[in-house]
Amino acid sequence: MPVLERIETAPQEFSADPLTDEEGAAMFRAAINLFRLWGVTDTEAATLLDLPVRTFARWKAGGPGRISRDGKARLSNLIGMHKALRIIFREPKQGYDWVKKPNAAFAGRSALEIMLGGELTDLMRARRLLDAERGLW
Repeated sequence: MPVLERIETAPQEFSADPLTDEEGAAMFRAAINLFRLWGVTDTEAATLLDLPVRTFARWKAGGPGRISRDGKARLSNLIGMHKALRIIFREPKQGYDWVKKPNAAFAGRSALEIMLGGELTDLMRARRLLDAERGLW
């Protein structure tokens, strides 16, 4: 008798986007608040989200348009960093300030300087550091 038996299930719907547009819009709204707390300018925020500054300003004023898969990944990394900072630091302000402080892990550059490289991988690099610090890896 086979160890594994075949289980019949209904086919699951596959989505190329792991996050819905509604979730992306909610993350965008949260990121706007996060940028304020981090002291990030609109130009810097646009770079972090890989948006033209005018598009960022329009979205900030009236809500986001359609957020690309890359944009949702960027937002997810930013929100993940916020969560990690809240876990690592007891005082929220310490976490907010950390983003702009020089960091030995980045050869004396701040996490914001690294993230402003503009690539999704730049945001992922900062998030990986925080996840490692909080003990996820």
